[in-house]
Amino acid sequence: MPETAYALAFDTANEVISIGLGRLNAAACAVEPVAAVEVAAHRASNTQLLVRVDALLRESGVERGQLACVCVGRGPGSFTGVRIAMATAKGAAQALGAALVGVSSLDVVAWHAWASGVRGRLAVVADAMRKEVYPVRYALDDAGVHRLEADRVVKAQVAARELVDEASSDAAVGALQLTGDGLAKYAELFAPAGTLLPEELWAPTGRGLLLALQDAWRTGAADPLDAQRHNPAFLLPVYTRLSDAEENERIRLAKNDPKNLATGVQDAAPRRDQRATMHDTAVLNARPDEHGITYKPLDAAHAEDVAAMESQVMGSDAWNAALVADELPRADRTWWAAYASGEGPDAGPAAGSEGASSARGTVLVGYAGGMVIDGQVQILKIGTDPAWRRRGIARQLISRVASDARDLGATTCSLEVRASNAGAQAFYESLGMHSIGKRPHYYSDREDAVIMEGPLQGVIGSSAVGGAADAKALRAVTEDAGIQESPVDVAGMTLRVDEAHDAQKAAQPAAQLERPLILAIESSCDETAAAIVDGKGNLLSDVVASQIDFHSRFGGVVPEIASRKHIEAICGVCDECLDVAAQRLGMECLTWSDLDGVGVTYAPGLVGALVVGVAFAKGAAWAADKPLVGVNHLEGHMYANKIGAPDFAPPAVVSLVSGGNTMLVHMRGWGDYRVLGATIDDAVGEAFDKVAKALGLGYPGGPVVSAQGAKGNPKAIEFPRAMMHSGDMRFSLSGLKTAVVTYINNERAAGRELNVPDICASFEAAVVDVQVKKAEMALRETGAPTFCLGGGVAANPVLRAAYEKLCKKMQVRLVMPPLSACGDNAGMIALVALDRFRQGKFYGLETDAQAHADLEQEY
Repeated sequence: MPETAYALAFDTANEVISIGLGRLNAAACAVEPVAAVEVAAHRASNTQLLVRVDALLRESGVERGQLACVCVGRGPGSFTGVRIAMATAKGAAQALGAALVGVSSLDVVAWHAWASGVRGRLAVVADAMRKEVYPVRYALDDAGVHRLEADRVVKAQVAARELVDEASSDAAVGALQLTGDGLAKYAELFAPAGTLLPEELWAPTGRGLLLALQDAWRTGAADPLDAQRHNPAFLLPVYTRLSDAEENERIRLAKNDPKNLATGVQDAAPRRDQRATMHDTAVLNARPDEHGITYKPLDAAHAEDVAAMESQVMGSDAWNAALVADELPRADRTWWAAYASGEGPDAGPAAGSEGASSARGTVLVGYAGGMVIDGQVQILKIGTDPAWRRRGIARQLISRVASDARDLGATTCSLEVRASNAGAQAFYESLGMHSIGKRPHYYSDREDAVIMEGPLQGVIGSSAVGGAADAKALRAVTEDAGIQESPVDVAGMTLRVDEAHDAQKAAQPAAQLERPLILAIESSCDETAAAIVDGKGNLLSDVVASQIDFHSRFGGVVPEIASRKHIEAICGVCDECLDVAAQRLGMECLTWSDLDGVGVTYAPGLVGALVVGVAFAKGAAWAADKPLVGVNHLEGHMYANKIGAPDFAPPAVVSLVSGGNTMLVHMRGWGDYRVLGATIDDAVGEAFDKVAKALGLGYPGGPVVSAQGAKGNPKAIEFPRAMMHSGDMRFSLSGLKTAVVTYINNERAAGRELNVPDICASFEAAVVDVQVKKAEMALRETGAPTFCLGGGVAANPVLRAAYEKLCKKMQVRLVMPPLSACGDNAGMIALVALDRFRQGKFYGLETDAQAHADLEQEY
């Protein structure tokens, strides 16, 4: 800890960048202001935030090493703006080894008003887009700011009407004062509710941030000098709502239309509200766990099943189906269900898993629901079929309810349990809950209920949803019960540590450390990844956290969910990456200061996902005072071939085939690329996903279509080979995808049973034939001696075999990345970053993410 410690605070929740710098006075629990600045930054937060922070510290004469705390506005506000601030703060705090404390962006506005002399009743009305606002009321007195309600999001007209009604009924209490950037749009709506404060008080400020931090310190909610308590991994944004995809899913599932029990959706007649589509036959592919149990949001079609189980496990306190169905459409409710195959608890994998028959159906084996009110989720119901107990179903269900509730603004959890049910009480205690009292004669048989309450972090962190957890993050959660913010839900993601080839497995003593050491981050889509490469090109660690379980039930990647999960996972992934590399090097630990540079994918990809990685990497590079290296994701896929073949070098022809890209590239040299042809519509991976969705095989489509195709006849159905004889090297997959879906729909309409293996094999053959034909053209045109692959579809066994046959015929060397390096990973990004580092191609603090990038252009 430096002799004089400082806190750096910033917020980008709206159109203003607010920065504050304060000296920490431990004796007085005070944050003494040193400097503050506010800068208008319309859609420029990621390019300007660190530039302004760096300038403010220089002007104030404060070194980065003197920062003991980073304080960040958590929102609510612009999703992108909040994410930029959060990711930057996480990167900076982690690299500094500093505490990361989050404060409400609305509280910051209220403290700014307080510092400007405002006293009395105050309402902060922040813009939430979609004609909605975040309204929070406060009481301001000489002692400070007192929040009166939890964060929420409502329609602007509704919020205004509430405040106007309150003002008319409480006239004697004192006039209401209003502030917040929502007034820029809705001043006329809110004006009748009270007095609008001057416009300069509507946005967060640096001084407001420091005051909010000081208040959290003095009330015990935070300690800016305690980095262990405020591990950067634990802090998450304030959302107040689920993602659009999840909200729409809840609306659809709440409709009591007949649905197939195996898929959870209707698969025969059209729904009442729309025509039949490919989505109506798709399995909501929530992936089964090791017990063959799948977890999905509860739908109205299973209300009768819930009622039946209620009568079995709840006795006279059971709800009927009408009560259950009435809960599902409510915006402040979240309900989840567990399903298993219909053949009993020892029947094996549930329907929807590989090898399961869709005819077997699924049965409800558990359910849970909660109501979110005033920042707390009250668990309304949780039940498990007695025959399916001791499989962690209750733990998984309550974790999912709690996770949704967190996104809806809850921070604590409460429930009632029978006083005689010691086992249930012990279970809830294991989730971090404790008894706070009793409700006498609460149940219908007059038994008392024990009221239990606890922070959401314990409930969410208890689950290993979908795979292995980040052990380090979970250890920290277990060891630090006093943490105020929610922990990263890395337990909800599959963590994979890749050891790509034998040459990289032998541990090296620290004395043989080869410089430079580069840590690279990849977040272009739905994988959060980090890797470290040394000066010889050895990958010392390569860690990937997969989000597949979170996207599978939607049949594809949901950008908003991907971005949220990157925020949750990125600290834990980087921590694990550093730990694995340290172990490989025989070192006790490896820190950001031990690195020589930080690399990051800046393009192309999903902007909301990329921006998390870019902002985090910039924050870490700035804090550790290391160069930042930007990497083109597509170039990374070409470098992935070096993971399996370290001697690989251009010239070569590269086939890039993934969910978002299909192209042939002439690699004339490292960094010297010419695109020979690309898809004019769908990518190969996208076509696989859509065909899998039409067949009800789930997501991701590539592996399941390939597995089914291996059992089928590739010549059974003559699907079109689009542009196969076009004379150029462009691709088109849209027509093929449409032809397959049309064939599927026609077969169903005719009442014929689908031969899924034949459809998959024939579709796969159509794809491969075109890919091979175009690859042959590229090799003949360029005369390249080597052919290689890149992208997720490069793992397809039929495609790999076809390329092997082609290259053998043409006497061309074939190089293919290991299967583990075909999908998105940071190892390939690290290898590019190493070359660019040596070339001195560094990026500045103004770097931003880009959805698109021209591979032929130097960068």
